[in-house]
Amino acid sequence: MTADHPVPPTRPAPRIRTPAPHSAWKADGLMALALGAASALMGTLALMTGAFGPGLNTWSVIFGGFLMAAPLVFRRRWPSAMVIVQTLVYMPLVWLGWELYIIQIMLFMAFYSVGAWDANRRRANIVRIVVLLMMAGSMAATYIVFFDIYLQQGGVIGLLSTIGIQVVVNAGYFGGAWVFGNRSWASAIKREELEQAHDAIRAQQAIIADHAVDLERVRIARELHDVVAHHVSAMGIQAGAARRVMSKDPERAEKALRLVESSARDAIGELRTMVTTLRSDGAPNAPLPTIDELDALVQSAVDSGQQATLERIGTLPEVSPAAELTLYRVAQEGLTNARKHAGHGATVAVRLRGVGDGIELEISDSGGPASGRAEGTGHGLIGMRERISAVGGTVTAGPKSAGGWLVRAYVPRSPAHAVGLGESSDLDNAEDGRIVS
Repeated sequence: MTADHPVPPTRPAPRIRTPAPHSAWKADGLMALALGAASALMGTLALMTGAFGPGLNTWSVIFGGFLMAAPLVFRRRWPSAMVIVQTLVYMPLVWLGWELYIIQIMLFMAFYSVGAWDANRRRANIVRIVVLLMMAGSMAATYIVFFDIYLQQGGVIGLLSTIGIQVVVNAGYFGGAWVFGNRSWASAIKREELEQAHDAIRAQQAIIADHAVDLERVRIARELHDVVAHHVSAMGIQAGAARRVMSKDPERAEKALRLVESSARDAIGELRTMVTTLRSDGAPNAPLPTIDELDALVQSAVDSGQQATLERIGTLPEVSPAAELTLYRVAQEGLTNARKHAGHGATVAVRLRGVGDGIELEISDSGGPASGRAEGTGHGLIGMRERISAVGGTVTAGPKSAGGWLVRAYVPRSPAHAVGLGESSDLDNAEDGRIVS
């Protein structure tokens, strides 16, 4: 269709009640059996009083009662068909002067079942209208056939009064069955929708729980990577240095081994703090690293043989503890990467500066030939981006045009103050894929 003839909105699919279970006929069968027996009993008692028309006997009364009740066995499986059958049975029974107590209860149940159980709502309405017309026709025929009798008994006023009473009684009878049947249908639909919504919520809760577990695993893996990679790489370098000078310069070898011992002790301490935090039940724990501990981090790198410096520029605004931990971990990862990839003799500059409502961190190395270059795990830069993104900040990392590598991270005072580095040009510039520093 063209734009001049918009496609009409599609009509929502009709809501369908869950069909009755196959075992429903058993319960309905017991109900039909009870109503049939009650009708047979009432009919037999009425027969003894002479209330029935001529030609009826006990067996015919019993047969008629159970015949009227039989369609109720399948009232929930084929409601519309059963009410038509029952109506066709009901009308001759009424003409024969049958008992009108129990069989009217049966007809009410069948008429009600159409509204409550027929999944085709248009068919349900049509069938019920047809039944009403059949019953109205039967009543009209009764008054036409016995017109003279009714007229002699009560005159015109009596006849009209009798007709009025019958109309009101039948309106209440069939109207109640219609309304209650529709309400049963609507109530079942609402109940099923609530059950479906409950199942959907339970499924979503399971998915959220799985995601939470996955995120926690990622967080633990990131913490382990940051702690272990930094200290183990330093230990490896110092152990290698100790091995090379052990025979020539025992003092230098001893100093290197002491640094290995110190790095191992620091790693164990950080791991213990991290594990205690993960297992915390609300009890106070050792504090996690903050930007105030960057001096010790850089000094540890210097002690490990790196040429590293730390510089604080301007006034640093207060940021959240999570942001401070993030900056500390990014600096730790940057120093570790410089130690692995920049090579011996490379200088590393760590800078903290206040930018707007946040803090910017730079880790820049001068590069150089990588002696004994170590292979990375691939988690470092990914972990940086995840950490910075989690606190509403941004990070850029890449080779510098003048050589070396630069990591620049920014964390805001709160996520709402985040600025897009890489979109604003005063913090970094790109030139042929390299960061100009």
